[in-house]
Amino acid sequence: MAPKRKVPSTEVEISGPTSTRPKRSPKAPVEVAAEPKRYRPTFKVELVVDSEKDPSWVLDEPIADSEARTTWPERYQVIQKKEVVPLPKKKKKKYVEEEEIFLARRHFRRAILDESITYNLFDDAHVQSDEDEKPFICKIVEIFEGSDGKMYFTAQWFYRACDTAIQKHEEMIDDKRVFISDIKDVNSMGVLLNKLKILMIPLTENTEVTESCDYYCNMKYRLPFSTLEALQSSQCITPNQRTDATMLDLYCGCGAMSTGLCMGAQLSGLNLVTKWAVDTSKYAVQSIKYNHPETEVRNESAEDFLYLLKEWEKLCIHFSLIESADSEKYENLYGMSAVEEVEDGSDESDVKDGGEVFEVEKIVGIKKEEGGGLHLKVRWENYGPSHDTWEPIENLSNCRKKIKEFVVHGFKTSILPLPGGVDVVCGGPPCQGISGYNRFRNTKEPLKDKKNEQLLEYMKIVEFLKPKYVLMENVVDMLRFVDGFLARYAVGRLVQMNYQTRMGMMAAGSYGLAQFRRRFFLWGAMSSERLPQFPLPTHDVVNRGNVPVNFDRNVVAYEQKDTVKLAKKILLSDVITDLPVVANSERRAEMAYVKDPQTPFQRFIRSTQQGMLASPQDSKSNSTNDVLYDHHPLNLNKDDYQRVCRIPKKKGANFRDLPGVTVNGYNRVELDPKIPRIYLESSNPLIPEYAIKFVNGRSTKPFGRLWWDETVPTVIGRAEPHNHVIIHPSQDRVLTVRENARLQGFPDYYRLFGPTKEKYKQVGNAVAVPVASALGFALGQAFQGHTSGSDPLFTLPEGFPKPTF
Repeated sequence: MAPKRKVPSTEVEISGPTSTRPKRSPKAPVEVAAEPKRYRPTFKVELVVDSEKDPSWVLDEPIADSEARTTWPERYQVIQKKEVVPLPKKKKKKYVEEEEIFLARRHFRRAILDESITYNLFDDAHVQSDEDEKPFICKIVEIFEGSDGKMYFTAQWFYRACDTAIQKHEEMIDDKRVFISDIKDVNSMGVLLNKLKILMIPLTENTEVTESCDYYCNMKYRLPFSTLEALQSSQCITPNQRTDATMLDLYCGCGAMSTGLCMGAQLSGLNLVTKWAVDTSKYAVQSIKYNHPETEVRNESAEDFLYLLKEWEKLCIHFSLIESADSEKYENLYGMSAVEEVEDGSDESDVKDGGEVFEVEKIVGIKKEEGGGLHLKVRWENYGPSHDTWEPIENLSNCRKKIKEFVVHGFKTSILPLPGGVDVVCGGPPCQGISGYNRFRNTKEPLKDKKNEQLLEYMKIVEFLKPKYVLMENVVDMLRFVDGFLARYAVGRLVQMNYQTRMGMMAAGSYGLAQFRRRFFLWGAMSSERLPQFPLPTHDVVNRGNVPVNFDRNVVAYEQKDTVKLAKKILLSDVITDLPVVANSERRAEMAYVKDPQTPFQRFIRSTQQGMLASPQDSKSNSTNDVLYDHHPLNLNKDDYQRVCRIPKKKGANFRDLPGVTVNGYNRVELDPKIPRIYLESSNPLIPEYAIKFVNGRSTKPFGRLWWDETVPTVIGRAEPHNHVIIHPSQDRVLTVRENARLQGFPDYYRLFGPTKEKYKQVGNAVAVPVASALGFALGQAFQGHTSGSDPLFTLPEGFPKPTF
């Protein structure tokens, strides 16, 4: 059954008087184990009941009764009672209380407190809060006399940064910057403290205009999917007339995320091209380069890439290719003068050992040398590419003409992106510091952990390049670790750069895969662009795992009340039954198919690249690949192979089915004292100690065999069967690289490079391609201005990505 999400109510909260002090701050409500179906509003300021403490009010002429009844009809209805389930701060049990709609005798446009402070309709004000807390901030959107004769107002609340998803990273946001919400509730006029001047300004407005105000607001905060968006409505944003866009894939791995994004964007009508890609793995770089020959792929760290981007910009300024206010600063760069000089061949030469003179034919590459500065790759006169060398740019200052030719050509062909020249930056910065396998996690200062520093580098690159859109992906543990500390930092950093943001969690199985695999995604969009939505699920899925506390409103799923017909869940039998039988010893990188596709999934996954993007009516949609790549397993050692051969071919089989083990009353594995321990030919035990001790003997994962009617929790980057279920249902081997790739949604035409273990790692670390494709469609819709309204979710076209699928 597909997961359903619980959506907070954004309706006006109407409540009776209970206390003279506010009891609830404008922070996200405390989540409880037994979660109710209805959320109370985030804010709650209680009403004044003591008439002696109710301040004296001088009232304006009341609003005409007919106008008031038209504007606030709920205030003039017969009293009705409704049942709600609140979220108390300390109690975890559900309980029911009754609340009544608060009725009005009459409405006003202004009220004067003690003949000194005039509160007008739509004024901004401070509201009394708990002791030692900053006062709340609101906009007065209703003033009325209640049926009890007391004065009340409806507050529309502003959030401070600490009250949003940014929370502990509020230091990145200006103290005067607040975020308006749709949350409204009724309060006594007695809790108003003072009037405020809050400027409502465009997100692009220079903050110098805010010096004379108390606060300024340029974004709206919506609780669902922790959305922070520009104030202007989407209707005010001009649709983008461009149908082409460029993308930089950071930490690209083998390219799954950008591949899926481009496929989905193409289906939306946007020609999105991965122009640049960066990764530290030389094997992953080979894979993406083979499958994306149009991409400038760089095998380097994000830090070195950022250094290179900055130096490239300087070179472009130096050679007057781009305008800059700092152009004079770079007139003399790396020993080169901006003044054009007449150069002859002797100036473009170097004398090597033995007295031979080497002349520079041309510059063919640029990089940051490890431990050094900027280096250029030189092609020497009368020598071929095999003799190219990397030279410090300072040593080539007398070759300005050759350097200029290289920079001009590189500028025209966009070998490196420049600020403002990138439409999309995507990537999943590795944050091993949050892993549960890391026993030395820095929970006090996670950003000072070197294992998490790539998140900082990712944001630095975004800040430098200023792309229109940002999409960041990571494991769900990013939301679990220290209450989402790193995810909240990412949101705060983007908002600091004036990006709109929206974050959600998506399960791969909900988009047509035989694995669950929930991942965290964060959208960022410039104020000039429409903020992309998240695509709702297309398939039923076997739900696994828990949602991180405090982030249940970020799950991309249908609401509990929705009745939708999803495509049936994809099972292992849908994915791999057409693939050839191979042995544990199989090593071939290529082979032929021996069966026709058996299922719709198999027909689609075997399509050519053109076939996947073609419409069903197009003859190309039926074109398939003839060659099967990477259908070879990790070659198990002799001991593990002998163990796998003895695992029964039945559902749920694992090492517990081997002779010599028993399970006690606590579901713990023990060696059976009645049976002599069995040893393999190597003299090692058939049942290894690590299998017995794994998870204190309670795990059934070691040497687990998958079954045809099952799905896998998550494809990982290792294939050893020691602590996770990966043995083929009917063959004595682990799943092959290709079988794992299919579980991740890689098309069969997508070829991988490197040793077998590296291929598994590339597949396991990848973003599931169908998820990326669905997000790519969302990106294409937003980029072209086809989205409307503020709904964070949308429905993909029926049958996406293929009507026949």
